[in-house]
Amino acid sequence: MYAVIMAGGGGTRLWPLSRARRPKPFLPLLEGGRCLLEATVSRLAPLIEPRDVYVVTEARHADLVRRLLPTVPAANIIGEPMGRNTAAAVALMAHAVERPGDDVMVVLPADQAIGDEDGYRDALFAAVERARAGDMVTLGVEPTEPSTGYGYVIAGGEPTVHAGCATYRVERFEEKPTPARARELMASRAAYWNAGIFVWRRATVVEGLARYAPDISEPVRDWLVAVARDDEAGWPGAGIAHLYGGLRATSIDYALLEPASLDGRVAVVPASVGWSDLGSWSALRDLRGRDGAPVLSEEPPAHVIDVDGRNVLVHAAGGRLVAIVGLDDIVVVDTPDALLVSSAAAAQDVKKVVDRLKAEGREDLL
Repeated sequence: MYAVIMAGGGGTRLWPLSRARRPKPFLPLLEGGRCLLEATVSRLAPLIEPRDVYVVTEARHADLVRRLLPTVPAANIIGEPMGRNTAAAVALMAHAVERPGDDVMVVLPADQAIGDEDGYRDALFAAVERARAGDMVTLGVEPTEPSTGYGYVIAGGEPTVHAGCATYRVERFEEKPTPARARELMASRAAYWNAGIFVWRRATVVEGLARYAPDISEPVRDWLVAVARDDEAGWPGAGIAHLYGGLRATSIDYALLEPASLDGRVAVVPASVGWSDLGSWSALRDLRGRDGAPVLSEEPPAHVIDVDGRNVLVHAAGGRLVAIVGLDDIVVVDTPDALLVSSAAAAQDVKKVVDRLKAEGREDLL
């Protein structure tokens, strides 16, 4: 059993703290200043030892990952020339990491928070047990609200028990629904949020990618062969980056899981583990806040003063005093070169700011 952690993504909804040079997995967002990547690795113990943890990230972040994860062997950090979404990342790790075909690969995003870590490990172990028989398995988060921001996994049939947990065959996946459809899905009690956590044998995912996504799997293998050739010849690998850059940029859900589910090859383990994808500043406020009290986060030498604030998140990383007075349901994020002030309800729309900066060519702020 081994873990593949995907440490990438833009994290644009956490701008201005999340930037291309230091995206969401590497930010000190958790209590005690821990980053999400560090928390992802630590919660795997004792299921998976650090020597069996592999991380795929953009090449420009590889040294940062090695510094953040000193217990993970440096050779286990594998860099992509550029991000091409999760299907390419999974294909790369399936082909690049030399493990026996019956070893089970646990694929995890590096940018999630989990409240119940014991329950999380129990669900992972049940998924591993089901995957050993050849299924592709996903963890399905039991929804707490009819959210339109997540994709859903629809379970069907009678449950089978693995490692004490009920598991189900996946009937289909549904992408972000309308509000009315989200309410229907939640009422069905057979729909779960798609957490992007997948478990399968290495041979299963290699065969599945070859069958359902050969336009990704085969070029990834070609790129790895070219990299090995360059390494042997002492050539730089930059000249072959175009082989990777030409890959179809799509998620592993679209490329593999959705078509495989139509053939009855995908299973789901329901999990209620206090999961959050921390997809916005308001989600971080909800994770760290208690009973409407302000969430005040700072990095020295910054300082925050709150007077009568409620349901407020203030993240001060700009090196100056930030004072708020009488605010409710507001997010304030201060950095040295940009200040964000948003209602918590509109925090998902921070991405629109990033889109506008891109359109204006403001690469210095991205």
